[in-house]
Amino acid sequence: MTVVDEGPGRDTADFGFERVALSEKQGRVDSVFHSVARRYDLMNDLMSAGLHRAWKAQLIAMLRPPKSRPFAHLDVAGGTGDVAFRVLEAGGSATQVTVLDINESMLRVGAERAAGRYGERIGFVTGNA
Repeated sequence: MTVVDEGPGRDTADFGFERVALSEKQGRVDSVFHSVARRYDLMNDLMSAGLHRAWKAQLIAMLRPPKSRPFAHLDVAGGTGDVAFRVLEAGGSATQVTVLDINESMLRVGAERAAGRYGERIGFVTGNA
């Protein structure tokens, strides 16, 4: 994020191809993610030509959640839970994941997808990292 000090109370930041007041930026970002939450994973597929799946697979391979002992994972900016689900599937029954994201719409999509699949092994928390 580029922040330009244009004098007292006049800080601005880039948002796409325009300059906006710094105080407006988070609201605009939130609005974008609220509007795309249901299609976010599809958008990742299209924008990365599916490469994001390989990146996530590599992340899980490097993380290597253990199958035979407890493991806790915090997925910061975890949105729809795509990485969290992979951690849970790769780990054992004692693997726990918390998905943290600032956008409740993204978290809601993740919680709906997790319903009935992972029980108490996953939690979704709204927060700003």
